Formats: sequence, C-alpha cells, structure tokens
Amino acid sequence: MGINHELYKVFYWAAKTGSLTQAARKLYLTQPSVSHAIKQLEERFGVTLFSRTARGVELTQEGAVLYSYIEQSQMLITLAEEKMAALRNLESGELRIGGSDSLFKHYLLPYLEKFHERYPGIRLHLNHGTTPEIIGFLKEGRIDLGVARMPIVDPQIQATETYQLQDCFVAGMRYAHLKDEVLSLERLLEYPIILFSRNSRARMTITEVFQSRGLSLRPEIEVGSVDLLIEFAKRGLGISYVAKEFVTKELEEGVLFEVRIDVPLPPARVGILTMSNVPLSGAASAFIELVCEGNGNRNV
Repeated sequence: MGINHELYKVFYWAAKTGSLTQAARKLYLTQPSVSHAIKQLEERFGVTLFSRTARGVELTQEGAVLYSYIEQSQMLITLAEEKMAALRNLESGELRIGGSDSLFKHYLLPYLEKFHERYPGIRLHLNHGTTPEIIGFLKEGRIDLGVARMPIVDPQIQATETYQLQDCFVAGMRYAHLKDEVLSLERLLEYPIILFSRNSRARMTITEVFQSRGLSLRPEIEVGSVDLLIEFAKRGLGISYVAKEFVTKELEEGVLFEVRIDVPLPPARVGILTMSNVPLSGAASAFIELVCEGNGNRNV
C-alpha cells in the first residue's frame, strides 16, 4: 500500500502512551502533525484506529490488531539498533582470520590474546591454510582477513606489510661439526634437507635461491608444519629450513644451531591480506590497527 513507515511510528507511540500529546513529545512533533498522521493511516486502511477518551485516546478493535503487529516490528527495530551499536562499539560480533599454523602460533598469538582482552565480546574464528587457500577464503567471503608471506600478486587483494622474518637453515647436535663452517649451497646439498610443503611461500623462496645458481633443491623430507621442521632437526633427521624467529628458544637453549651458508637469504615479509574495495568490519579494522601498532608497515 506504500505507507510511509514514519506513520507507523506515530501510531505506535500514540497507542503506547494513550496520548497524542505525549506521542508528539516523544517524536519531537506537533500534536496536529500526530493527528494528521493518524488520520492518514485511518484513511489508507478505511478503519478507525483510535477512539477519544477523557484521558486521551484508546485503541479500537481494529487499532488493537494493527498494534499487535506494529509492536513486534518496533521491538525488532529497537533490537537491530542496539545490535548495530554493539557492533560499532565492538561489544559483539566476530572476526574471521586465515593463516598458517606457524604464523598463528609464532606470530599472531600475542595479538590475538591482546585483541581478546580488549574486545572480549568479539568471537574469534581461525581458518588454517596455505597462502593460495587463504586467498581463496578471502574471495569466497569465508574470512575477513588473512595473514601470509608476501609477495602476493593479485589485483583483488590488498596486502599491508606488518613484519619481517629471516629464514635460515638449522640443525641439531648430530651435525655439530658444521657449527664453525660456512657452507656453500653445493656443500649443503650433501646433507639431508628438510623443507615445508611445496605450496608454502618459504619453500618457493628457497627453491628460487638454489635455481638462481643452477642448483636443484630436492628435500630428503617434506613436512606440513613448522613444529615438525623443528622437531626433525632436533632429532638429527636432517637440516631444516625455517624462520629464525620461530626457533629462538631452541637456538638459545642450544638444541639447535644455525647452519651458516655463503649466500645471503632474503628476508620474508609477512602481510595482512584483505579484499580490495571491500569495506572492513569494525572488528577487522581494529585488529589490523592493533597488529600495526609499533610495527613499520606499508600497503603493497
């Protein structure tokens, strides 16, 4: 029937207060404006909605039927407004993040803890995956943001650099005789190498380093987690390639040592990934701001 919803608001408050005057005060209108709005509704429906009493107005039978519906809708609108306010103030909602197990554990965990302390009403959902999977999650709308190694070459993805990692080769005491040596890449290949899966950015990077020098890097062991890279190296199963920041404890304790090579390894950049031209939720924006606090960062 194309009725202006403001008319329903006037009707609701007139019925709730039993007074056109009080409804006018509540809505910051004049009483004639309230009377006119009620008259418009009655003309549209072809029924009388109110009858006048000594104290004000009361609903007719038809008016009571309409009020039973309008009251429900007004309650839903109020709840919606309260929900929007809670979301705006980060009192409720959810944050969905995609990343690798290693970045969650060794990099993001302190930020997730701090975010939860600041915004306990926000539910956290962590989705694990490789970089290609994380990009897919973003494009499918399954996550709000992702964390991955860069570079990311995709016009649909915006990456904000937040941190740098330095990869290195590490070994356990079985290879202690290498502690004082600086190995060439050719010499390094004489030992069993343990690498992360082929889809990982770290694996691609070190493979390119070897290929640039005409060498083929074929690992003795491939694993699916950084924890296994560390554990296998500690047990002497080979020399693992891992971010130095992920083995700080093991290096300090002496259960692992860095195997030095004569080729500089490029630092790895970690970035927060979001969809270009897609507005971020308040929770996602707050998390990115928290991660970037104190870190040099730039958009890529």
